[in-house]
Amino acid sequence: MRNSPSIFNNIDWFSILLYLILVFAGWLNIYAAVYNEEFKSIFDASQQYGKQLIWIGTSVGLVIILLFIDERFFNTFAYVIYGIIISLLVLVIVIGAETKGATSWFEVGGFKIQPSEFAKFATSLAVAKYLSTMNVKMSDLKTKAIALTIIFLPSLLILAQNDTGSALVYGAFILVLYREGLSGNILLIGVSAAFLFVMALIMRNEIFHFPFKIEIDGTLLLIISLGLFSTALWYFNRKSKQIIYISIAILVGGAGLIKSVDYIFNNVLEPHQSKRINVMLGLESDPKGAGYNVNQSLIAIGSGGIAGKGFLEGTQTKYNFVPEQSTDFIFCTIGEEWGFLGALVIIILFVTLLLRIMYLTTRQRSDFARIYGYGVACILFFHFAINIGMTIGLAPVIGIPLPFFSYGGSSLWGFTILLFIFLKLDSDRMKVL
Repeated sequence: MRNSPSIFNNIDWFSILLYLILVFAGWLNIYAAVYNEEFKSIFDASQQYGKQLIWIGTSVGLVIILLFIDERFFNTFAYVIYGIIISLLVLVIVIGAETKGATSWFEVGGFKIQPSEFAKFATSLAVAKYLSTMNVKMSDLKTKAIALTIIFLPSLLILAQNDTGSALVYGAFILVLYREGLSGNILLIGVSAAFLFVMALIMRNEIFHFPFKIEIDGTLLLIISLGLFSTALWYFNRKSKQIIYISIAILVGGAGLIKSVDYIFNNVLEPHQSKRINVMLGLESDPKGAGYNVNQSLIAIGSGGIAGKGFLEGTQTKYNFVPEQSTDFIFCTIGEEWGFLGALVIIILFVTLLLRIMYLTTRQRSDFARIYGYGVACILFFHFAINIGMTIGLAPVIGIPLPFFSYGGSSLWGFTILLFIFLKLDSDRMKVL
């Protein structure tokens, strides 16, 4: 630091400006979402908006601390940080407090801390540390196995806490591995498996009628279709010696996935999550039950029109028609009070931040910083896309926050640390030879 006039010299101020705008807009929307006539002051610490201001203030303190830390610290102690967070994820299962069916919280005084929010940046550090190690190549099976273990260990521990939504976030790291050399075929297999899983959900209770009084249930029809596809794939590429094994693998693997849908749907997912997925896919209609949240969210967003009803004028949110309106469904407050134009501005801000992170990532001279940057971008993109998708009925309601917007100290701290570790690495990129 003696060689540098200021730690703020090379910091990316544009990213910081976007961060501050999003955090400030989020605070205003939390105020609007839970506004109470008896507690009008936005600084009232007895209300969510007052508590969020405390979290914002402490986040600024975290930012300053992160910017003072030498960038080599994050590389050197990446595994240590990851190990500490993994230990906390195990500990919270044993002694954590249960909230809405999930044992994911430590209670500290009047506040709650959720370790799973910090596991995202810890996992990003560990993945970046491992993949940037000399002689580690993504083409090696051992590298894939270790990288996937680093990624999915916290995911499995979070799943054990009954927090399926947060566990699914770690699937975004597959994009990081792809960017670092993972075969595109593997990514294609993953997308195809997801598509097949959804089709199996849609068709599992369907009965299809054919001539000569032939009836075939949806699951069997899907397996037959997969068999025809595998046969056609082999026939048109039969000169290749490996195609027979590939065709058999597609048929056996796909059939196994299709048959496993019932087990996953009935035993892995929580009942309310299964019902929400059925409602989203149009398999059930439950506007007063599982579909209530999304239905009320759509009403709120639609009622905002082009320019919105105005700040603190949202009737859907003011009268608590939308559940979780300050957390998972904070975006519907934006749609109702700020309208289409306001929602568009927020989306543009998020997309701009994501594009900025990608730009900064491509200019990194350190493999560690570059890989970590991709992790930051993928996690923020997943949260941004799925959260907004939830509120407009395009994604299942899995309960994940909108970065920098949703109420919650753990969420704000986690995303702040995630982003500013990268900005610190970027500011010191010229030190890397």
